[in-house]
Parts: sequence; structure tokens; C-alpha cells
Amino acid sequence: MAWWQWLIDIAGVLLLLVLLYGLALVVRRRLLSRHGGTFELSHRVRPQKAGRGWVLGVGRYSGQNLEWFRLFSLAPRPKRTWARDDLYYDGRREQQGAEQVSLYPDHVVIHCQTAAGEIELALSQASLTGFQSWLEARPPGTDWSR
Repeated sequence: MAWWQWLIDIAGVLLLLVLLYGLALVVRRRLLSRHGGTFELSHRVRPQKAGRGWVLGVGRYSGQNLEWFRLFSLAPRPKRTWARDDLYYDGRREQQGAEQVSLYPDHVVIHCQTAAGEIELALSQASLTGFQSWLEARPPGTDWSR
């Protein structure tokens, strides 16, 4: 077989792998949505540099937890999980600098406090309203003074 035929075969296999990966991402997103609504939720995993460290993802409420899944991962389990009792909304701000390129255009950045420290999330205004409602809907007996 000639060298150019090998190149065509390799290109065909790579194209097939890319298509299978894309199909697997679509199937995974459908499976995640099946257990409750999902929404676009970005998480800042490396806050050391201003405006950097954002990873696009999908959020899902699961009982008393907020689950975060990386957008381009095939993992069936959430990458991060935050308990409602441990999550406190601390404020919001508009995207700044490099964040305008890293995040979806209509998303706002929110600050939350947890036992592990501060986290930053980015979500749409409609999703923020749902997030605040979910936080306020804590079960009876919750210590609201914290």
C-alpha cells in the first residue's frame, strides 16, 4: 500500500474517532438531563490569575446537592458537588477582562462561600434566579443565621 493511502486511512480513523466522541458527548448530556434539568454552569477551578481558570460545564440539582459536570468530559459522575447546607451566596458581578472570552456572553459571575473557602461560578441570569430559590428552599430547622 502506498504512503498516501496510509495517510487517508489514518485521517479516516481520526475523523471517525472525533465523530464518536461528539456522539458520546450528546448521549452523556441527554443522560444527565434525564434525572432532572441541567443548566450551563461554569466553575473557576484556578482562581490564582485574574480572569483565568474557568472551565465550562453543566450544573444539576440533585436533592440537597448541586452537581457540576465538565462539559467536554465523558465521565458519568460529577466533577464537583456542593451541599446546599454548606453553600452561601455572597454576591454577583459582571464578567471582566479575559472572562468575556472564556465564558458564555450572557453569564454573570457569582461568589459563594463554603467550608473549603470561596468559589466562583458563572451562570445565566435565569439560572441565577433558580439557584437563589434553591438555596432559600432549605428544609425546616435550617440555621439561617450562618
